[in-house]
Amino acid sequence: MSRPAHRRPEYHKINKDLFVLTYGALVAQLCKDYERDEDVNQYLDKMGYGIGTRLVEDFLARSCVRRCHSYSEITDIIAQVAFKMYLGITPSVTCNNSSRNEFSLILDKNPLVEFVEKLPPGRSSLCYCNLLCGIIRGALEMVHLAADVTFLQDRLKGDSVTEIGITFLKKLDEKKYRRKK
Repeated sequence: MSRPAHRRPEYHKINKDLFVLTYGALVAQLCKDYERDEDVNQYLDKMGYGIGTRLVEDFLARSCVRRCHSYSEITDIIAQVAFKMYLGITPSVTCNNSSRNEFSLILDKNPLVEFVEKLPPGRSSLCYCNLLCGIIRGALEMVHLAADVTFLQDRLKGDSVTEIGITFLKKLDEKKYRRKK
């Protein structure tokens, strides 16, 4: 039996607490598997990158956003639409330079650390939420934008806010990705 063409597909939401606890268990297991924080950070970024490359299709289909014409527009869409859609928060956006290619997303509340009070002992350079950086980087790359995405500040490390820095490096060659007619 087929679905009627006019009906939108249903999206099932996972319980937020279950997701946050599962993510915490994943990070804890990675800390056991890898001795160095840099290896855990790299693994989380790589995982996030894979998620971002797939999530961008869902985002574009569900959000109906139009084509962006500037880096500031893109960053606003990430903050106001994507973060709200997937994490239920809206970070504030600041531009960090005059060439308008460096931006910060400032998270007043980070749902991934809801049940985390502090980093594990001896893990001071762990970027607990590095998965988010990989997701953003992977999604941007899929829309032909190269970016460096890193945590600039983290409340888990004693900073006053959680801040993700996005530096747009260059626009990827769109001709390389176009289909031949």
